[in-house]
Amino acid sequence: MVSEFPNTLLGMGMDHPARTGLFGGTFDPPHLGHIVVATEGRYRLGLDELLLVVANDPWQKSADTPITPARIRLEMVQAAVADHPALLASDIEILRGGPSYTVDTVEQLSPGTGELTLVMGADTAAGLATWHRHDELASMARIGAAARSGTTPRLGPEWRVSTFTSPMVDISSSEIRWRCREGQPIDHLVAPGVLAVIEAHGLYDFHR
Repeated sequence: MVSEFPNTLLGMGMDHPARTGLFGGTFDPPHLGHIVVATEGRYRLGLDELLLVVANDPWQKSADTPITPARIRLEMVQAAVADHPALLASDIEILRGGPSYTVDTVEQLSPGTGELTLVMGADTAAGLATWHRHDELASMARIGAAARSGTTPRLGPEWRVSTFTSPMVDISSSEIRWRCREGQPIDHLVAPGVLAVIEAHGLYDFHR
């Protein structure tokens, strides 16, 4: 499959560098805070590339919150990383279908990849014990946790954690959806390409 976006990983037809990171999420929508953490994580952890993995069915959210179709969320992530060559949008979980479990993604990528690092915010890392097959995940991948200066997630000794300091953009996808419904500006919070996708699909009741 060929994408109009140059830095997009569609399918599994390639191996990856020895130092590959995964930054998974719902990305509904992806915003500048995601790009800050992804870019800082790749740099601070010495990663060759970082895959932004779009969840097909984010099982911890989808039971309670309406979720934009996965292919549209992928389109937004493609637009978000278009100007960041070391960041790649990935549809691996969309192709696999069903609920998206990070441990399954790590298993699927591992044969063609060196050690994988899961990049996430420190608040997300603090909840890793609730993740599907978390004990296996701990043995399969390292954790790169973005934190404010002086903070670190509290995890058990089974987790291999590297904490890096990252600027924190105080914005959330839920706030952006709210701003869209309220007719408030979001062009300073998302990449121009993401805003174009939101407008094109009429997402979140967006109106200027």
